[in-house]
Parts: sequence; C-alpha cells; structure tokens
Amino acid sequence: MSDNTLKMKIYEPGKLVGAKEILDAVSSGKVNSGYATAGYWQGKMPAAALFSAVPFGPEAGEYMAWLYYGNGMSLYQEMYDTNGYNVKVIPCAIISPETSGWFNKEINTPEDLKGLNMRFFGLGASVMEKMGVSTSQLPGGEIFGALEKGAIDASEFSQPAIDKLLGFHKIMKYNYFPGWHQQATVFELLVNKDAWGKMSGGQQAIVENTCKASMTNAIAEGESMQFEEMAKAQENGVEIRYWNDTMLNAFEEKWLEVVEEKTAADPFFNKVWSDLSTFRKGYDLWEANAFLPRTTK
Repeated sequence: MSDNTLKMKIYEPGKLVGAKEILDAVSSGKVNSGYATAGYWQGKMPAAALFSAVPFGPEAGEYMAWLYYGNGMSLYQEMYDTNGYNVKVIPCAIISPETSGWFNKEINTPEDLKGLNMRFFGLGASVMEKMGVSTSQLPGGEIFGALEKGAIDASEFSQPAIDKLLGFHKIMKYNYFPGWHQQATVFELLVNKDAWGKMSGGQQAIVENTCKASMTNAIAEGESMQFEEMAKAQENGVEIRYWNDTMLNAFEEKWLEVVEEKTAADPFFNKVWSDLSTFRKGYDLWEANAFLPRTTK
C-alpha cells in the first residue's frame, strides 16, 4: 500500500521482549511498536480490561460501534495518555465469542466449580474467583503442559479453531459455551508516539486503515472457521455443552458484584464503564428489534 515507504518487521513473542513487557517497551522506545490486547495491562490500569473483553458485554458489531462511533477510541487513548504511556493505540483485530472453558468433569452447579485451579483471562477471572475458582493467566504456550501435569484442572483460551492448535481436545472432555466472559475480544497495535509523529499523515492513515482491514478480516475468518473444528472435536469425543440457566445466572450475578467493586475502586474504570453502559442502553433498542432469534441448539 505504501510502495515500500513504510515497512514493519514482525518478531515472534519473546524474541525482543516478553508478552507482558510490550506496553513498557513500546512506551520507552525499546521497540517502536507492539501487538497485544489491553487486558494484559489491567494490573497497571484497571480500565484496560474494558478495551479487551467485557463479560456479558458487547458482541463484535456493537463493540466496534462504540469504539469507532461512540466515545470508545477517545477514552482508549486517554487511558494511556493519563497514565503516562508514550503510545498511540489502534484496534487491530477483533474476534467473536470464545469458548468459556475446557473441563474434565461436568459443571452443572456453582458448587461444581469450587476448588478448581483454572487458567482464565481478564475480567472473567475476577468472576471465576468469586465462584471459588483459583485462577492464573498462563500464556497460551504453557497451558497444555499445565493441564497435562495437573498444575491446573481446567482452562479457557480462545475460539475452537485456536484452542485446537493448543491440543486441548486431546486431554479434556467437556468444552463449555457460550463465552459469557468474552463475547468479543479486541487486539491492539501500540505504536511509540515519537515514532508515530515521524510518520507522514499518509503513512499514519495506511496503518490505521490496515488495522481496520485487519478487524474485518479477523471477524470474517474467525466466523468461517469455528463450526468445522467444533464438529471435528465432537468426532474425537469432545462433548460440547451449553451452560444451563443456573450457571449463566450465577456468572452474571458475580459479574455485577465485580463491576460494583471496580467502579468504586477506580474513577477511570467508572468513567469508561458508565460511557459504555450508556451506549449499550441506547443500542438495546436497535438490538431488541432488529435481529432474528438465534438458531436453536
């Protein structure tokens, strides 16, 4: 697109900096850009998780509507600016729902979760902890080994086609849906602001619009891949389960407790949550009237 006036060299995770070090490395200029998801930074900035995946939150279309045509992007950049990070943030991929867990036993009641050790991501981990689960946010490459050795009892990671690459179906029997904790997940390109400022307006537009194209591609590719992998998993003995109403109600109840605690503890989390909630209340009028019911299971 740039006739070679703009080049990007990609390094695999860990080659230059560790995954959890990306934000600091980009901000300091150690590297001039990095690809991540904001949920990794919630320990530094609690609101960061709201720009990654929201339990019982928006699906991809609604999430993008808030980011691009609501106040999402201005709040997203404000978060990094007010916390002293020298980065330009650009949403650069989005995926539709993830699965919400791989288990080796049936989970029918909240009591069935108590005492489990589970890999879990983002705000959903706070919900699971309230359900009596011990959580850890292991990187993808470490999850299979931890399951195999019994260091963790269960895990969520991503969509079926991505989970397959990690081999969960080889050692876990039950795959639970829906992904109440991540109905959509946003990934970000962080660019050092000094590097960003040295680019021409045209080069900046190329990066921003390439990322928008990546958002389109990610959602389209993801939607095309899942059903085939789910069918293969079933053929290999995996039982696909849908959370019963008791479990979904329990997850949502604990999520509302998490929201209450986090909005009270962090003013900026409260600011972002209030804005997103206002947008979603407006969107409800459209959503409730515009769409056909989902296909029955």
